Amino acid sequence: MSLTRQGRHFLAIGLLQWVIDCTVMMGLSHAGVPVEPANLAGRVSGAMLGFWLNGRITFASEDTRVGRRQLGRFVLMWMVNTALSTWSLSTINGAIGLRGAWLAKPAVEVALAGLSFVLSRNWIYKR
Repeated sequence: MSLTRQGRHFLAIGLLQWVIDCTVMMGLSHAGVPVEPANLAGRVSGAMLGFWLNGRITFASEDTRVGRRQLGRFVLMWMVNTALSTWSLSTINGAIGLRGAWLAKPAVEVALAGLSFVLSRNWIYKR
């Protein structure tokens, strides 16, 4: 599968994940849940869907798999990305407030998506 096609699929699935993630994070934080657990809930809500769709569609080939080993790699990457995302949003929230964290969330997630694509393509889904 070409890099361009993988990129398009990763972007489409990522947009779906992002909508779910942001909606959950903003809804929970608007309801009074602190930013950190609200962000974690948002990221979890899209993660498993993204893992499965990217494994079955985006990176599907003869040398890839969606199995226990790939899930372990995905979870490790997801934990690092979630820690970076939550730390970033918490820092922004402390510096300029909740609305600033809301505005920054998309940019933070786009930056982390680039790292996720490279790791997914070259490590996570490999047999």
